[in-house]
Amino acid sequence: MRLLVLGGTEFVGRAVVEAALARECEVTVFHRGRHPAPEGVTVLHGDREAPGGLKAIEEAAAAAGDWDLVVDTWSSAPRAVRETARLLADRAGRYAYVSSRSVYAWPLPAGTGEDAPMVDGAAADAEATDYARDKRGGELATVEAFGEERSLLARAGLIIGPWENVGRLPWWLNRIARGGPVPAPGPRDIPLQYIDARDLAEWVLDAPDRGLSGAYNVVSAPGHTTMGELLEECVRVTGADARLCWLDEETITGAGVAPWTDLPIWLPRGELHDALHRADVSKALAAGLRCRPVAETVADTWTWLRSLDGAIPLRAVRSPAGLTPEQDAALLAGFRS
Repeated sequence: MRLLVLGGTEFVGRAVVEAALARECEVTVFHRGRHPAPEGVTVLHGDREAPGGLKAIEEAAAAAGDWDLVVDTWSSAPRAVRETARLLADRAGRYAYVSSRSVYAWPLPAGTGEDAPMVDGAAADAEATDYARDKRGGELATVEAFGEERSLLARAGLIIGPWENVGRLPWWLNRIARGGPVPAPGPRDIPLQYIDARDLAEWVLDAPDRGLSGAYNVVSAPGHTTMGELLEECVRVTGADARLCWLDEETITGAGVAPWTDLPIWLPRGELHDALHRADVSKALAAGLRCRPVAETVADTWTWLRSLDGAIPLRAVRSPAGLTPEQDAALLAGFRS
């Protein structure tokens, strides 16, 4: 398979490239050159938001022919997706856009499938607005250029795994690796739903052979793991002398600690948890999605973290995830009392 990855140097894009190389695909990556591309790929440089920024893609297509699959992870102005997809409409067989479940209108009840209402105000030719409308606009741009039959919209949920540049699972691993008492948001058995970036990548790469098109919620089944299992695996793989101190929701909110951002991955039971951790993924599972055990995701992420020469690579547009030292101390004081 001849594959073009728009990006391909960070997190999901990197996972797609690594998986494709393992399959011995012919891989081209198009990016701005801010991060090194994996070895074994053809590298094209350009800025999708700059005038003439797609020239390298045009020249490569003229010289080397068409691609079987394009994978796009863009998360900003939909206009950039529209321009790229239009350019590639006659040069690629299928366009896979890694979208998000954020494209659904709020509130998002438990069990929501792909037919739920969409966010308002999204447009294929829009400038950057907010994450949800930008991702929906990217979907519209993809379908506008490639049509329903050649477009794949992978609506991912929470994504974790090696190369994570958001810092959610890395924060937990590093906090637990420091040892001692660790604030653990309960209840211990609260179910989680997420996707390892590598499982997302494998599923997207299977799409041409499976003839997949349209929208899919690409995330594990609800309850694939629990908060307890996730954090216990973090303790195990780090080998730390850490003790998980399980806290109830009232203690956490009473300490002024925000779910999801201050305590990454975790959400209390209720509307937020239903939206993020209880999606209907039966369509993707029927279309071949397979999700590895949480133990493997945690262990491989820890191995990757230990291989880094320096700080965790975080996206500049993201605020650092995790508790401040003061919040950490406040939660442990609440636990003791």
